[in-house]
Amino acid sequence: MSDTEDEHKLVGSDRVLAVLAELTRHPDGIGLEEMARSVASPKATVHRALAALRRAGFATQHGHGRYLLGDEFLRVAFAHHEARPDHVRVTPILRALCERHGETVHYAVLDGPSVVYRSKLDPPSGAIRLTSVVGGRNPAHCTGVGKVLLAHALPDADAVRAWVGDRELERPTERSIATAEELHAELVRVREQGYAVDDQENEPGVHCVAVAAFLTSPSVPSGAVSVTGLAYRTPLRTLIDDLPGIRAIVNGEDPS
Repeated sequence: MSDTEDEHKLVGSDRVLAVLAELTRHPDGIGLEEMARSVASPKATVHRALAALRRAGFATQHGHGRYLLGDEFLRVAFAHHEARPDHVRVTPILRALCERHGETVHYAVLDGPSVVYRSKLDPPSGAIRLTSVVGGRNPAHCTGVGKVLLAHALPDADAVRAWVGDRELERPTERSIATAEELHAELVRVREQGYAVDDQENEPGVHCVAVAAFLTSPSVPSGAVSVTGLAYRTPLRTLIDDLPGIRAIVNGEDPS
């Protein structure tokens, strides 16, 4: 194949991908003329691209002549998504937060009375020594990530009391929550404000801000992400003030 033919093949492939990408932006479908304008290509060329996508099952056409994503594309996309471990999906999020704040970041899930850390990323310099390690645990009620997840899992006072049961809540520091009543009040605040803080409740001199991460479902958090800092170096207020940026990064959006 000549260089010229190879170049045309690459352009054709790029065009098919552009059409596929444009289909993802139109859940109600898009007509041929509108698609041609969107990808700045002749209708005949776009029609051939759509025909190729339809043959692969990546596009379909309903009765009104509008094109939509095909079931085969959705099957492949969701199968790939489900097969990826959540710690792999969250790595770019943690990297962006770590670069933004220059502090340690975590991703954790809830497991009974504890949180389990699935991922952790330290900044290149100035990292702080924490009790958290990947695969390690901390009490859920005195960590930011734990409180975020408990706020979703325990919707009312009865659920909180059942979760606590007869056990005595651990108190790693004097600031730690000690009773089911205190925990319920804290979880109400977390739900109202949409984030949680650990204000030196798990380790003296260390605090964090945490938000839920919806990596596998739009309504049920897969885990929670936190930005952790030394109290003397990064005031808690600084982290709270940047919550819009933190949320944007966790949601895969532009934080600027």
